[in-house]
Amino acid sequence: MAFGPKGMTLTLQWGCPTLYDMKTSTLTIRLDKDLNDLLTKASRRSGKNRSEVAREALRRQLRISQFEALRRKIMPFAEARGYLTDEDVFADVS
Repeated sequence: MAFGPKGMTLTLQWGCPTLYDMKTSTLTIRLDKDLNDLLTKASRRSGKNRSEVAREALRRQLRISQFEALRRKIMPFAEARGYLTDEDVFADVS
């Protein structure tokens, strides 16, 4: 680990320099045994630490939730134009 600009840390990850902003916050959560085991296994498989795996999973889930909320918001407009299923959209797009 090497230090970069003020408040930033430069690290080498997979041979590539990566600049991280060290301004973070901490979240403490309780995991049941099964979820803890899954997190540990995912961490080992990926070669990432548990925090990285948890952050990626949380980021992915929040993006999915955001997508679903947007989808619910636009569905009335899509239905009014005859788009009732994903297949309807894919048929027009492809």
